[in-house]
Amino acid sequence: MDDENSPAVLSRWTAILIAVLAMVTALAVGHLVAALTDPDASPFVAVGDSVRDLSPPAVTEFAISDLGEAKKPLLFGGIAAMLLVLATVAGLLSRRRPWPGLALATVVGVVGLLAVLDQYDVDTVGLLAPVSSLVAGAATFGWLHRLAASGLTRPADTSRRRFLWTGAGVAVGAAAFGGLGQVLAGRVDVEASRAGVGALTPSVPAPPIPATADFGTPRFITSNRDFYRVDTALLGVPQVRAQDWLLRVHGLVDEPRTFTFNDIRARRLVERTITMTCVSNQVGGGYVSTANFVGVPLRDLLDETGVRSGSDQLFSTSVDGWTAGTPVEAVLDRDRGALLAIGMNGEPLPTEHGFPARMVVPGLYGFVSATKWVVDLELTTFDAKRSYWLERDWAREAPIKTQSRIDAPRSFATVPAGPVTIAGTAWAQTVGIDRVEVRVDGGAWRPATLATKVNDQTWRMWRVEITLGPGTHTAEVRATDRTGRTQPRQRVAPIPDGATGWHSRQFTVG
Repeated sequence: MDDENSPAVLSRWTAILIAVLAMVTALAVGHLVAALTDPDASPFVAVGDSVRDLSPPAVTEFAISDLGEAKKPLLFGGIAAMLLVLATVAGLLSRRRPWPGLALATVVGVVGLLAVLDQYDVDTVGLLAPVSSLVAGAATFGWLHRLAASGLTRPADTSRRRFLWTGAGVAVGAAAFGGLGQVLAGRVDVEASRAGVGALTPSVPAPPIPATADFGTPRFITSNRDFYRVDTALLGVPQVRAQDWLLRVHGLVDEPRTFTFNDIRARRLVERTITMTCVSNQVGGGYVSTANFVGVPLRDLLDETGVRSGSDQLFSTSVDGWTAGTPVEAVLDRDRGALLAIGMNGEPLPTEHGFPARMVVPGLYGFVSATKWVVDLELTTFDAKRSYWLERDWAREAPIKTQSRIDAPRSFATVPAGPVTIAGTAWAQTVGIDRVEVRVDGGAWRPATLATKVNDQTWRMWRVEITLGPGTHTAEVRATDRTGRTQPRQRVAPIPDGATGWHSRQFTVG
């Protein structure tokens, strides 16, 4: 005879559904409350940032170098899958009583809270999001569990319909909350702020680019839309209005300063044509682009604060907490021309490229120099502070290595019989390209024709015309910079300080 006081036993699928709905509700409420109070405090995003930071260096390197923009949806998809597994376990453990599920929901909520506290500098209001997420998840789980358990003592059709309608309502509500949170997270009208900046007319424009500098493979100036983007921003890009932006310069200086956007905008603006390269760029890769940047020389800002002797690192911080450490010597190098940039290719910086302001330091890979959405510059030492990637054992100073790339013909393309034009780009920022050589099928090296030089901070186009017989051929390229250094043949992976090796392409003459 059954004990009348024994708890009702939920079916497996009902128990799992309850836990999944509670988990989704917790995430949606947390995201919505974060959007209303402090966008940095979304527990789901904070957990994603924590997973990224705690991942082994090899995993991080693979994600940056090989996955590109796909790393972000893959990361969040993985976290969502993990939460789904936890919800399933919580549901199965709670078929008789809700306590195991409530306990697991509380643990997950506390993990989200700790992730927010670890990742972001939030105030008491910012804690509302993770706390609301925890409470919403636990309350939803307990409520649905009681509803389902009580339905076992009622007519089956009535209780089942009631539970399904309630569950559907919870699902719709969670979706609405999550969607609204995502919309509100971008409620700051950054595009209106960008438009309000207006034209940025440099007092010192960059020299015009000669037509003979552009062989068109690719175009010499990369459009803002096509300019490569690599960063650690997981859920959208930081949204900062120009009127809200402040840049603090402090540390080992005589006079700490804080600049507004209008302070920067009102200064003497200069324009510089600069090729930027990501350390994650594989041999022959596309993480290299050229643009006209408008801004103020970083040297001028630092000179005004009075950099003290002994400072060897400019420790820059993005609004989202990312950090980079740049050698002070490089920033103060007048010939290098490091910029605090506010414009790009004739318009204010695009949001995804750092609006309102970013750092651009020619000749250094971006992970040690190109802080986007920059809000803090601290003069310090490399012994005193370690930046984001330095903590992960990447290189400290990271000058860009001499490289060359074949852009035409495309890999495995078929080209008409007759003279074949092989063309591409080469770069050796701050030094300049002296010559480029091409060989086909392991034969003799042939000098390529170089396009007109623009400056030592930009790439240089090249091309060579070779008559080849029908069949499949392999072309290789190597560049020599103006110091006489020819790029080595040996292939080296991008991490920790940049790839090396000759780029090659195979194609067919038909």
